[in-house]
Amino acid sequence: MPFSGQMQYFPLKHLVGAGLVVLLMILIVFWPRSDTENTKQHTFVIDLPEMSDADVTPPEPTLNWEGSKVRSGDSLSVLFSRENLSAIDVIDIAAAVPRDVITLQVGQEVRWVRTAENRIKQLELEISPLAKHIISREDDGSIKHQLTERVADYIPRFATATIENSLFYDGAQAGIPSQVLYQIAAIFGWDIDFALDIRQGDSFSLVYEEIQLDGNKIGYGDILIAQFNNRGRELSAVRFVDKDDNTSYYTPSGTSMRKAFLRNPIDFFRISSRFNPNRKHPILNTIRAHKGTDYAAPTGTPVKAAGDGKVVYASRQGGYGNVVMIQHGSRYQTKYAHLSKFGKGVRVGRYVKQGQVIGYVGTTGRSTGPHLHYEFLVDGVHRDSLRVSLPKADSINKSDKAAFLVESDKLQRWLADFAATNSNGDFQ
Repeated sequence: MPFSGQMQYFPLKHLVGAGLVVLLMILIVFWPRSDTENTKQHTFVIDLPEMSDADVTPPEPTLNWEGSKVRSGDSLSVLFSRENLSAIDVIDIAAAVPRDVITLQVGQEVRWVRTAENRIKQLELEISPLAKHIISREDDGSIKHQLTERVADYIPRFATATIENSLFYDGAQAGIPSQVLYQIAAIFGWDIDFALDIRQGDSFSLVYEEIQLDGNKIGYGDILIAQFNNRGRELSAVRFVDKDDNTSYYTPSGTSMRKAFLRNPIDFFRISSRFNPNRKHPILNTIRAHKGTDYAAPTGTPVKAAGDGKVVYASRQGGYGNVVMIQHGSRYQTKYAHLSKFGKGVRVGRYVKQGQVIGYVGTTGRSTGPHLHYEFLVDGVHRDSLRVSLPKADSINKSDKAAFLVESDKLQRWLADFAATNSNGDFQ
């Protein structure tokens, strides 16, 4: 069929529209371009980093921590009540963690994060600057507990001092921490009576540990080595940890610094009366032997067992007032009189450890004032506790001797190098 014949099947308005489209295309193709339009076109592809789910996750909200120190009489329930925290959480926590975790100590730091409903989201119970319990509530409502511990740095420090007044006064003047000075008294207390034996001009030097966390001092560790010059005697003590992780102090050759008995059962108080077989009794006004040593001290001062042993008497005994007597093996016995009260659990038949508190200073019985009357018996005979020769404890174990001597030599070199500089301060 001729083209003209086919056109009759299209409406006129469609034909007009098609014609206009064809004309427009001709104009676009053949219309002259400007200089700008003739400029080459360059395409730049910019690679954008891919977005991960982490990039679009909003940051964790900052936790709003609150805190308080444990007061006398506080339990977790009492603390929660005071701080308007949910009592239900106390029950949940108590059911989920060991009991000792929530046994609070006075002064302990407690921190928490609460929800809008005053429920616990997270709870921290500080044990020390290096350890704390963390208790948190999971999304499913369960309680999770963990113990976190940090590792501190132990920095050796050197110190030296000459005594003009007392160990504690002159040691403090030399910048030695009181905690370290108490260690010195305990280490050398077997050989030196710090109430009677100290003289002007006595001196001591030592290397001790300073504990640091993140570069900040948080406390003091053990004395590593110490030397004490007392009335012409040179005494040295070396710290050693054996293969069973027991720590003790020994002479540089390995003899224990620890004797079988404490020289004094009470810490650093005035001796008011010595052992004297011809003493005139201050109350009875008659000559009556004083078979012990009297230590004047405030009522309530702790009295310590001089050695390991078995309590054979713990009751009132006439003019002695409240008395504790301890049997140490077959040969030795100690007696503690005029006590205001007995130590916890101290009764006949019980065994006590050296240094355990067995009573408290008082003025019971015939007494002119609060003091401890202390007697020391060997084979049933009273001896002067200040002068009697005390038996030594066990020396270094043979299996540890070689390792000990290596450690002893190293620490002695440290002390000698420090002493040569004659200055307190850092270990280099």
